[in-house]
Amino acid sequence: MAALALAGCGALLAGGCSPAGGPGARTGGSPPGSGATASPSAASGGPSASSQASGPPAKGAVTVTGEVAKGLESPWGVAALPDGNLLVASRDKGTVSRVDVATGAVTPIGKVPGVAPGGEGGLLGLALSPSFASDHMVYVYFTTESDNRIARLRYDDQRPAGQQLGAPDTVFRGIPKGLIHNGGRIAFGPDKMLYAGTGETGETGLAQDKKSLGGKILRMTPDGDPVHGNPEADSVIYSYGHRNVQGLAWDKDKRLWAAEFGQNTWDELNLIEPGGNYGWPMAEGRAGKPGLRDPVAVWKTDEASPSGIAWAEGSIWMAGLKGNRLWRIPLAGTGLAAEPEAFLEGKYGRLRTVVPLGGDRLLLVTSETDGRGSPEAGDDRILTLTVR
Repeated sequence: MAALALAGCGALLAGGCSPAGGPGARTGGSPPGSGATASPSAASGGPSASSQASGPPAKGAVTVTGEVAKGLESPWGVAALPDGNLLVASRDKGTVSRVDVATGAVTPIGKVPGVAPGGEGGLLGLALSPSFASDHMVYVYFTTESDNRIARLRYDDQRPAGQQLGAPDTVFRGIPKGLIHNGGRIAFGPDKMLYAGTGETGETGLAQDKKSLGGKILRMTPDGDPVHGNPEADSVIYSYGHRNVQGLAWDKDKRLWAAEFGQNTWDELNLIEPGGNYGWPMAEGRAGKPGLRDPVAVWKTDEASPSGIAWAEGSIWMAGLKGNRLWRIPLAGTGLAAEPEAFLEGKYGRLRTVVPLGGDRLLLVTSETDGRGSPEAGDDRILTLTVR
């Protein structure tokens, strides 16, 4: 509980560790009256003159086209298999299941040993190896009794159900763990390197401490080694000054975007640059301070509490936990093409993960059974969407 006090979240865990924002905020934009000047890699919070001519339409649309699965318990990470079916991680059960998209059948394929669920920890991110067709490796980010770590397990669908995951091979360990702010999103980038978003566990000083892996975005080889060309030699740290990164996605030009929780006022969508300092805890939202990178867009914390993100049709699509909505953030280059829009507000409850399926198709995963929602019959669900 001391960690909760340090984090400034206290009893507000029910909101995804993002308490309500202050008055006067402009939804999806920047704090009014900030007086800050946009950096080359961050938009001002509203559309720029150049972006309006080249970005996607100012107004988008979302259509829920189906329900792939229901009755899931604390789903978190999701990965699409080459055959179109899905793997889904259960945060609290520590299991990975296969979802048959044609029938909706959910079949456990195995349990990840060593998962210690609690608070915001457990079995979190899930990603397939870039060489999955040949090596059949599934990567997982999970909380143990001592740390957060990343392991890979071989998936053999010829083995009996429930026994299809091999023994875990830990590729990276030592990420700080806490009752809150464990990060957890992992993804392979266009460069086939593994990226991981971490949290500062409620100890705010970790985000600026380059000797700590907390409050960072990490970049490593599939074997867990530092990548040549990272900001610092022999280090996996790619960017720092983050509070709790839970969304990672790349746009069509291979730019990395990340979503993270704010504390009292502003949740953020950031454009990630190697070696960038994203300000926490010296800044929340746009600060305009030298040496700190401002977010491209911000939200009042009760309207977002962002989790997974995906890029499709010229926009970032961001799941909101406490906000109970899906945000569309239309982009043009490194800035906003238009103000963000909210969809599905309150219709499906807390939203956890967004997965791109190509073109205008997305998967959306709800998060009503994570201990903070109000689950109804059929929760949690995986929905299919068409978007523009």
